[in-house]
This record gives sequence, structure tokens and C-alpha cells, in this order.
Amino acid sequence: MTFPDLILASQSASRRAMLDAAGVAHRAIPARIDERALEASLEGAAPADVALALAKAKALAVCPSAPGPLVLGSDSLVVVDGRRFDKPASREDAANHLRFFSGRVMELHSAAALARDGAVVWAHAECARLSVRPLDEGFISAYLDAEWPEVAACVGVFRIEARGVQLFDSIEGSHFTVLGMPLLAVLGALRDLK
Repeated sequence: MTFPDLILASQSASRRAMLDAAGVAHRAIPARIDERALEASLEGAAPADVALALAKAKALAVCPSAPGPLVLGSDSLVVVDGRRFDKPASREDAANHLRFFSGRVMELHSAAALARDGAVVWAHAECARLSVRPLDEGFISAYLDAEWPEVAACVGVFRIEARGVQLFDSIEGSHFTVLGMPLLAVLGALRDLK
């Protein structure tokens, strides 16, 4: 299937790999937005709405530099016991996140938006629920020895395609959502918009 010219508004290796594996030709142009400021302006909004707003903002931020093609923005955020977590700022911050996640259910909200010529033409969000097993200090230390600094760029402090899978007892939801983008919905939208 041939898809329209596509720009991914991200530097995410995981999102690029998903599109590559699905046979979707694209080029990447990172979006330059102040994510924390946008999140702050949406204080109190539902996590899915925040993820959607960030995905739309990323897609729209790249549109002016690339008129014509579709621009795909995507974002993920993690919520545990009602508290939203960003990417860890340091290894100690990552360890603190993992301590908080231990034995709890992590909600991972992933959203995607397609924009063309300065307008969002499609958007979608999904949620996966990941049950984090109890994590002791020895595991957290050994895990970060193996995965840091790679997981510094990962909301939730894990790469499911690497040792991060060891954090969980069970996962409910799409594997692609866990990887950081609701890929099946994106592919459907690309087919519809071709």
C-alpha cells in the first residue's frame, strides 16, 4: 500500500522504527515546542487530552516548515495513582520513579495527530495499563546500570523492547501504544487520507 508523503515530527527512535517496520516511508523533523508549558496550561485535563494536545502541537509546529505533506505528531505520558510522570531528569529521578511505580498499575497514554498545511486533520489516543511488579532496590540499581542513560528519554523509565519488559507482571493494551504511538489507528488514518 502506498501512503502519502509523511513527516514524523519527532526524533523518537521507537516511533521511527515502528513506521519503518510497517513500510511507511517518512522523514523526521523534530518539533520544537515547550512541552512543559503546554502541559502546565492544561492542568486538570484528562491524561488522554494532554497527550492529544501535545501530539497536535508537535504536528502543527512542523507544518510551517513543510507545506503540503502530512505531518505526524505523537506523544506519550504516564500516570500512576493519579500522578503524571515526565521523563526522568537524572538517574536518581529515574530510581525515584521506579520506586513509586513498584507494585502499582501504570497507565500509558499514547496519542497521535496528523496535520496538513497548518490544520489538524485527524487525532487519536489510546491507553495501555501496565501492572508493575514489586521492585526492590537491588533490581532498580541493576536495571539502571544496564539501561541508563537510554531510558532517560523514555516516559515510564522503560523500553519495552529491551530490559524494561522485566518491570511488568501483565500488560493490557496495544503493544504499539506501549511503544509510544497508536500505530494501527495511524495506519488506518493514512489509508483514509491517501
